[in-house]
Amino acid sequence: MRMRLGVQTLLFVLLFIPGTILQAADMTLWDVAGRAEISLDQAAGKLPSPGIVYVGEFHDNAAHHAAQLAVIQSLDKRKRPVAVGLEMFQHIEQSVLDAWVAGALSEDEMRRAFARNWSQDWHLYRDIFLYCRDRSIPMIGLNVPRSITRKVARNGFESLTPEEIGKLPPIVCRVDREYEEFLRRVLGHHGSESGFRRFCEAQLVWDTAMAIYALAYLEDHPEHTVVVLCGMIHAWKKAAPEQAARENAEVEQAVIQPSVKGRWTPGSVSKQDADYLILGLEE
Repeated sequence: MRMRLGVQTLLFVLLFIPGTILQAADMTLWDVAGRAEISLDQAAGKLPSPGIVYVGEFHDNAAHHAAQLAVIQSLDKRKRPVAVGLEMFQHIEQSVLDAWVAGALSEDEMRRAFARNWSQDWHLYRDIFLYCRDRSIPMIGLNVPRSITRKVARNGFESLTPEEIGKLPPIVCRVDREYEEFLRRVLGHHGSESGFRRFCEAQLVWDTAMAIYALAYLEDHPEHTVVVLCGMIHAWKKAAPEQAARENAEVEQAVIQPSVKGRWTPGSVSKQDADYLILGLEE
C-alpha cells in the first residue's frame, strides 16, 4: 500500500505543480506484447505518429488524469504534432474548445462549459486543459449529446427520431456477438437480456461516434497523433479502436490503459486488449 501511494504522490508532485513536466522516465508501463516494463519515454517512441492513441481513465481518478497528461507531454516533447480528443465534450460544441485553445475563453467560462458537457469535476481535468491551451494543442470534442445515448440505453437505437439521428455521425448500430461478449467480459452482466442489449447499443453509438470524429480530424490533419482521453471501457481495443479500424484500417492505433488491481493487470491483459498498462496506479 505504501509503495502504491508513493507512486501516486510522485505523479501529483511532478504534474500538479504549475509549469512542471513529468519526466517520461518517471512513469513505468507494461509493454503487453513485449511482456516487459518500460518507461513512458520508451513507449512514446513506439506510439503511432501519425495515428490515434487511446489513454483510458476512471473518470474520478486524479492519478489517471495525471498519467494522461504525462502521455500528452511525452509526445509533445518529441515535437510531434499532437491533438487531444475528449470524450468529455460534445462534438457540436467544438467552437468552445477552439476558443479555449486560442486563448479567447476565460477559465470560468470553460469551467461552465465543461460542467454543461460533462460534470462539475473540472479540477480533475484542469491541468490537461491548461497545458493544451498554453502549448496551442488542438482539442477535439468526440462525444454525442448525452440525451441520445441515454435514450438508446433506455429504449434502444430504433427509438431515435430522425432529428436525433441527424445529430450523430453516420452510424450503423449493429451489436455483433463479439462486441457483446467483450462488454460482458469487462463489465459483467446484470439485469435483463433486453436491457443489456440496449446498453450495448448505447456503448456502440458512443464508441463509433468517438472513432469517426477522431478519424475525421486525422483526415483534415494527417500529420497529427490524436490522443483520445476516454473511459477505460471505450479505450479497450474491442471498443472505439475496433470501430475506428472498421472505418479506416490504415490508421495506426495504440491503447494505453491504467492497471487496475484485481481486474486488469499484466497477467490478465493480452495484446488483443491493450498495448500498454500504466503501472503503479492500482486502486
